[in-house]
Amino acid sequence: MEPTRSCRLIRSSRTYHGKQGFDYAEAISKESVDSQGICMHLLTIPPGKRAKAHLHEQHETAIYMLQGKSAMWYGEKLDQHMEVEEGDFLYIPAGMPHMPYNPSESEPCTALLARTDPNEQESVRLLPELETIWQKQRTSAD
Repeated sequence: MEPTRSCRLIRSSRTYHGKQGFDYAEAISKESVDSQGICMHLLTIPPGKRAKAHLHEQHETAIYMLQGKSAMWYGEKLDQHMEVEEGDFLYIPAGMPHMPYNPSESEPCTALLARTDPNEQESVRLLPELETIWQKQRTSAD
């Protein structure tokens, strides 16, 4: 017998700390509503902070920048760069190394994230070796 399905409203003030190094506002996930193929949450990046280099092994990510401006290093060696402004949409394919950050020293940035995995933290893989390469590239460029 199939479990009872219903629409669910989330009014959450709970957060969780992701492997990537940020706190996420808990919203739609396998844990919260028993979703089968999607998760959605809110991320606010404090001024001047960056995530740990990582990838999502088996799921895609769609992002809408609600407030402020973010930026991201991405690619196999984190050698590509993009800025994401308020009102922009961003797509990150599965398996793409990336390291988002907030370039502002005074303003937070907030984004709505949706992923094609209801347990998105399970397929997050940290890439400390890429952070080392990125740091060396930044040092030699200065």
